[in-house]
Amino acid sequence: MSSQEFQAAYTSIYSTGTFLLQYLKEFRDGLRIQGDESQGLQSIENQINKALNALQDQKYQVAVIAAMKAGKSTFLNSIIGADVLASETAACTICRTDVRHIKEGETPRLLEYREGQREPVILVEGDAGEIQQKFLLRTREIREQGNPDNTTRFEIEHPIEAISELSSLTGFTLVDTPGPNEWESANFNINALKQTALEALRTCNAILFVLNYASYKDNAIADLFKDVVENRKDFIAESTGRIYFILNKIDQKTERDREIADVIKDLERELTGFGFRNPVIYPASSRQGLLAKLIQQEKATEKEIKDFEDFFSAKYAERDEKGRRVIPLPEEIAPRALQDSGILNIQETVIQRITQNSGWNLLTEVLAEIDKAAKAIEDTLNTEIKGWEMGIESLKQKVEEYRIRSEKATYKVESVKKVVEQEKQILIRGFSQGIDTFADRAKAQIASEIDKIAESRSAKSPKSKKTPLLLKPVEVKTNNGGFGQIVGEIGERLLGLIPPFGPLLGKAFKVTTSLLDGLSESIPEAFNTSVSEQIVDSEEFDPYIIRCKTKAEAEKIIKTINKFCPPYIQSWWIDTQDELVREGTNIRERLAIIIQEDIQEISDELSNYLGDALEVKLNINSIQFPSFDFPGIDARIKDVQVAVVEIERKKGKKSRCCDSDQVYYTDERVTKNRDFFEVNLRETLESINLKIDRQTFRNRDLLERVINKQVSTDFRSAEKQINDYIQRFQNDFDRVLKERKTKESEAPKILAKLEANKIKLNEYLSELNSIRQSLNSWKPVK
Repeated sequence: MSSQEFQAAYTSIYSTGTFLLQYLKEFRDGLRIQGDESQGLQSIENQINKALNALQDQKYQVAVIAAMKAGKSTFLNSIIGADVLASETAACTICRTDVRHIKEGETPRLLEYREGQREPVILVEGDAGEIQQKFLLRTREIREQGNPDNTTRFEIEHPIEAISELSSLTGFTLVDTPGPNEWESANFNINALKQTALEALRTCNAILFVLNYASYKDNAIADLFKDVVENRKDFIAESTGRIYFILNKIDQKTERDREIADVIKDLERELTGFGFRNPVIYPASSRQGLLAKLIQQEKATEKEIKDFEDFFSAKYAERDEKGRRVIPLPEEIAPRALQDSGILNIQETVIQRITQNSGWNLLTEVLAEIDKAAKAIEDTLNTEIKGWEMGIESLKQKVEEYRIRSEKATYKVESVKKVVEQEKQILIRGFSQGIDTFADRAKAQIASEIDKIAESRSAKSPKSKKTPLLLKPVEVKTNNGGFGQIVGEIGERLLGLIPPFGPLLGKAFKVTTSLLDGLSESIPEAFNTSVSEQIVDSEEFDPYIIRCKTKAEAEKIIKTINKFCPPYIQSWWIDTQDELVREGTNIRERLAIIIQEDIQEISDELSNYLGDALEVKLNINSIQFPSFDFPGIDARIKDVQVAVVEIERKKGKKSRCCDSDQVYYTDERVTKNRDFFEVNLRETLESINLKIDRQTFRNRDLLERVINKQVSTDFRSAEKQINDYIQRFQNDFDRVLKERKTKESEAPKILAKLEANKIKLNEYLSELNSIRQSLNSWKPVK
């Protein structure tokens, strides 16, 4: 489905839904339905409005991930069609930046979102140049000052030229994410940046990896894919249809360099090795594309025109009749230069992919909701017609029978609710196991690092105290063991949904540097001093206690431990959280299907009875959970944090490590006129473990609340749909019975009006069917 076909289908669905709303109003006014009697039709109207709002409010997010100097900002600017994002030699993207499309003529703005503040700060309103300058200054401030305002993300509101002709994509947003080079910033939370990139992978409709043609094999590129792809290869493989690679800066190729096609083949092999199946790679010259767009739009500055002439115009030189080399004017060659830049091909392909997948799914879901509403109106019409056709005594009998049936259906819904509650508890326990596994392995890994220090010190000591090491084997529960008792009590329906977190999470628990090496390098005067010198009189040497000559040395050890532990703990948590979110979203949707099937069975029984009782064909009341109702677990769990990276020290005998983790040392110990300070690694580890346990408890509590809320929301949605269905027919029966008692003489006239309404409704049903057939012919191939 092309973007033009998507736009046409979008317009048709919105127009038909709008006409159906007007029809419903006229139908209700014609029957003079008011008050409680109109609740059923009001529910149908709400359903249509909700679907149309989803059509307009749908967000389409395209994430852009790149290493520094890959030309990411220039690439984004070329898609936007304005030089709005700053680019300089230093890393610019310190946190997520969303570029949200607005209509041409609206005032562009730069917004800053901060932790704990609901409303954003408006930094500037104006043109692209003003936004770029303010954005660059603000980025430098945050980088230099260490983010004192707790900025979480930026948002730029600006027209995006790539979708300017597609009103159906008004919710289009480009997501600029920090690259791995920027993760190394000393003044910013590197794990928060990693979390941003992983969140983009989970939630965005398309992901673009921008690579520098001149250095695509550099360590930065390897680090990028190592951080993003590691432990996620299955997920990446499932997402290949929305992942693209941009080989940028191809204009830097010289005659001595390899051909672009050969580089792309080489890159394909590299990416396949990282786990990307059949990677799609597009060559691009973002700078050429941006300048060409600006020239075409007559928005280029004198400097931008000169840059175009200096760097790109020469390749379009022609020979005149005398053989002289002539370079055409920039405006003459801009269209061809834009085409040659590859930018048009990239944006058209990405937009087409979005419309084929996310867009197609949205249109199908909205169409299903509107079609369901139209058929609900048809059911009401059939009930009205049959109610006026049958005898009044028979109608009274049907009304009473239906009341009894509906009470039984309501009771069955309550039974489903109890089962859902049980299944929800299984889900909560399953994910609590995942968090507990994280905590156990994180503590074990830190203990292992402490043990290595003690082992090293013991090997150097002639009087080592024979104390057991801290590290103990960690028992990891698996589904087959940990859930046996639960399944026996409740049932097995959800057992297959719980992922085996233990073995998978284990891959994330490793360190790239050693705490032992860090201490040896940072405190050689204290840590590498002969351990025999640290033994006083006949005292046995304890490898877990480090004695320092000065308080400054002790604090330096504390600082090294503090620098080592929290980033690793938080990084491990992010990997754990990423797995929980991805698996949790899948499980939640599958649980929603279980709820849907149970409620649908109740609805079908009621529908069959109504059809038989009235001797009319009723439409199936399909219970639905449209995807635009699914915020996903990620929407609420993303703010969970474990460990903090800042040092906070207090006066006295306690120095703080890992935020609230306390590293203990003795201020003074005098023996034989020798003063020294001690760092007790056992107490340090105990405080770190305490911190992890506290965070684990909070995270488990939050996850339980998230699952409780979202599963309950899914059930309430299904419950509301069946209750609306029950109540709608009850209202229809009561209304017809009431009118039969007072308007029996008008029966022929009323029946004629109802039949006319049905003919008009059939036109809308036919139009909806035609749209559905068109959408089915464009169904994307998985």
